[in-house]
Order: sequence, then structure tokens, then C-alpha cells
Amino acid sequence: MAEAVALLDEEGIGKLTMRRLAERLDTGSTTLYWHVQTKDDVLDLALDAVFGEARLPEPPSGGWRADVTALVGEWRAAMLRHPWTATLLARPLLGPNVLERTEFLHATLLDAGLAGLERTAAAYALSHHVIGAAMMQAAWQGRDGGQDEGDVRRAADEHLRERRDRYPTLAEHGHLSGHDWDATFDQGLIYVLDGIAARLTGASRP
Repeated sequence: MAEAVALLDEEGIGKLTMRRLAERLDTGSTTLYWHVQTKDDVLDLALDAVFGEARLPEPPSGGWRADVTALVGEWRAAMLRHPWTATLLARPLLGPNVLERTEFLHATLLDAGLAGLERTAAAYALSHHVIGAAMMQAAWQGRDGGQDEGDVRRAADEHLRERRDRYPTLAEHGHLSGHDWDATFDQGLIYVLDGIAARLTGASRP
């Protein structure tokens, strides 16, 4: 799947065809169809290969919070290295690399004391934070038209300043300029982990 991932990195999902992939592999499309049946099969395998780049803590630290932080940090980094992955995560993910990391996350949360709906909700909250953060960053850093991210941010901020009467909070305190992707992701993760920790201690229970 290395060539498929490389093709997606270079040209995006829209340019991926079985013919182009076969050319990169120096083989015929017919030969390629012996291994994969459709473009969707290629995408599923490529996505799972990217998930395999997210290293699991070895050995686990013994602390659920440290292990979860390490895993989601690796996951986000892998997605940002391959921004096209952000558009594919609405599909069922059942590859071995995805399942291994999902198993690790759920087992870590279970060992921490979350079961049933609480474990599932916590896992979803963590995955949604990673996916949402990576999608947003990939979208802003990969905009078309030749404009770099800084120019786009400054234009958006100017748009808000001109409409200060309608969006006073955004105009005053900033929505885009000065935004640090890493710091914002880390702080958001702290909020999610603090919420999980509160459930574990019973602090948020009625």
C-alpha cells in the first residue's frame, strides 16, 4: 500500500484511479484487480496503513491518561502527514491497524474504570476531538488558490473586524489569527481528559 499512500499524498483522492496506481506499480490494471477489487478497497487499505503509523505506547505507561494522550497524539500526527485521510473517516474502519488501536483505546478506558455507555462515549469524544482537529487544520493549511494560511487568516480577521457589531466576541478576542494548532489541540484534549477523570472520581455524578 506504500505506493497508494504516496499517490494519495501527492495528488489527493480525486486523482486516484486503478490505472494510475497500476502504472506506479509498473503492472497492469488486470494484475492489480487480482489483489483489490475496487478503488474503495484501495482507500480502505491505504487508510489502515496510515493508522499503522500511529505507534502504540510500548510498554503501556500504566497510567490511562498518559497512554490515551500518547495514542491520540500519534493518531493526529499520522493524519496531518496524510491530510487526505480526514475526508475518509466517515466510512466503516475495520482494518487490522485501526482495530488494534481501537482495542487499545477501549481496553485502556475499561481498565481505568469506564464500562458500557461511558466507555463508548469517552472513546467517541476522544476520536471526535482528534478527527475534528485534524480536519480543520488540514482544511486551513491545504486551501486552493495559492493563498497561504496566514493570508487567509488575516483576511478572515479583517472580515470580522468590519462586522464587529454583529460578532463582537470574535472581533475582540480573535477567531483565527494567532491560533496555534498544537496548543489548541492539547488544551482541548485536556478538557476531554478532565471530563473523563471527573466521571472516574464521581465528581460529575448527580
